[in-house]
Amino acid sequence: MEGWYFAQSNNCLRYGDNRGIVIGETHTVDITEKQLEMCEWGLHASKRVIDALKYAPGPMVYRVKLSGKVLHQSDKSVAEHRTYLWGYDATDVLLLFARRCALDVVHLWDAPQVVIDYLKTGDEKLRTAARAAAWAAVRAAAGVKQNRRLTSMIVAGR
Repeated sequence: MEGWYFAQSNNCLRYGDNRGIVIGETHTVDITEKQLEMCEWGLHASKRVIDALKYAPGPMVYRVKLSGKVLHQSDKSVAEHRTYLWGYDATDVLLLFARRCALDVVHLWDAPQVVIDYLKTGDEKLRTAARAAAWAAVRAAAGVKQNRRLTSMIVAGR
């Protein structure tokens, strides 16, 4: 099965394994004494890149092939062997993806222009101002919603 795997920036496996990731090489886990177990033992990957992103410890993305004994779950698989077919540092792609996702829902609130400008351009000079404006809006919206909720609960509880 081919799938997607994200790794840390140092291109090493986690959880004390620390083996380096090299394109074309295959990592293997010993399943003679310890059986494959989802999230516990084995080499993981996801069929869909969006599912792999949920487990991403860093921006290094790899197209991989799982082989040997393989167990499947709805959003990931675990295997005895994982071969690294190709990969790269996807930081810029992931930042662009996040901005485009935010633009998909920006119409749901009265976003300050600096937020919209940052989301459209990715101009780092706008990032700090956009973040401050967005957090101010979140705090204001949360305060209004929480006040409404508390008022309703107080009135209902009398």
